[in-house]
Amino acid sequence: MKMNQYVTGAVIKGLREKNKMTQLQLAERLGVTDKSISKWENLRGLPDITLLEPIAKAFKISVTELISGNTIHNANVSANMLRSKFYVCPICGNVIHSMGEAAIHCHGIQLMPLEAEPTDERHMVFIERVEDEYYVRIDHSMTKEHYISFVAAASSDDMQMVKLYPEGSAEARFKIRGVRRIFFYCNRDGLFLIDPVKGIDDKESVYDDSQERRELEKAADMLLG
Repeated sequence: MKMNQYVTGAVIKGLREKNKMTQLQLAERLGVTDKSISKWENLRGLPDITLLEPIAKAFKISVTELISGNTIHNANVSANMLRSKFYVCPICGNVIHSMGEAAIHCHGIQLMPLEAEPTDERHMVFIERVEDEYYVRIDHSMTKEHYISFVAAASSDDMQMVKLYPEGSAEARFKIRGVRRIFFYCNRDGLFLIDPVKGIDDKESVYDDSQERRELEKAADMLLG
C-alpha cells in the first residue's frame, strides 16, 4: 500500500460526522482513546494499519472505500444488467464491468464509472438481425491511436462483451436473447449506447434493401478510405 493511498484524518472526520458520531463514540468502537481520534483528525498522527478494518466496519463501508475517501451507494440491488457500470483504465486499457457502482483501482488510479451517451454522427452503428443473433458494426477507425475498445450487449439478466483491438474490425455478434442495449467504448470519445431495435429501424428507414445498403457502405469505405 502506498502512503498517498492511506486513510486521512479528513476522511475519518467526514465519515464520523456523516454518521453523527462523536469522537468518543468512535473511540469506544475502536478500543482507542478519543484523544487518538482527535490526533488523526488534526493530522497529528495516523491510525495503525490493524485499525483500518475496524474503522471501515464502524462506518459500514469497505476498506477500499475508506482509503479512497469515496463511499459507494449501490442502488442496483436487484442486479439489473441494464444498470451496469463500465470502468476503463486510461493507462493500460483494462476494461472492468460491474453490476453496480464500485470502488475500483488500476495502476494506482481510482477509476470512475463511465457515462454512456447516445450514438452520434461520428459513431454510427449498423445493426442487423441474422437468425438468432445481432450483427453489430461500428463505422469507426481502428488505428492504434483511435479505436473502439469493446462492444457489449445487455439484457436485464445477462451481459455479453467482445473485446476489440486496434487494426482489427469494429464489429461483433451477440445472441439476441432479450438484448435491450448495445454499448461500445471509443478510447477518445468515451462510452456510447443504442437500442438495437432502434439501430435496425434507423437503417431500414434509410435503405430499403440490405444488399443495397452493404454495397453503398462498401463504396463509401473505398471513397473515404
